[in-house]
Amino acid sequence: MKNSEPGVELTIGAIAERTGCTVPTIRYYEEIGLIPPAKRRPSGHRVYQADSEELLTFIRHCRDFGFAIEQVRELVSLSKSNDRDCFETLEIAQTHLAAVRAKLAELRTLELSLARFVRSCSEMCAGGPAAQCSILKDVATQPATAGKGCCG
Repeated sequence: MKNSEPGVELTIGAIAERTGCTVPTIRYYEEIGLIPPAKRRPSGHRVYQADSEELLTFIRHCRDFGFAIEQVRELVSLSKSNDRDCFETLEIAQTHLAAVRAKLAELRTLELSLARFVRSCSEMCAGGPAAQCSILKDVATQPATAGKGCCG
């Protein structure tokens, strides 16, 4: 990552606005060591260097892609290292891609079930008493996805 506007100090509110992160999120990232601790003014208010803006933007983008915090931590470390291999980054991305594809498969199964429920209701009972609705009966008797549920 490149260093932008050296010497510029940003309040937590300003850096939040510039990066699209919320103030509580920035505090959390600092608390868990994902970003370095901010300098403190005599008043106790946090101030961040311009390079923190770039780091927070990178972290937000990683989170937007759905990477878990520990994956983000590793990606941040990799982004600062000239000694580590790009294959480490590739492995993290491939692992995440596999998880996303598995989730998509679950969502497709869920979509098919819900479409069946809606079609059944539209054809059989729409407009009748709610207690007799086929959707409610189907939900009560069929799991959303095989092997998944609130307790499994």
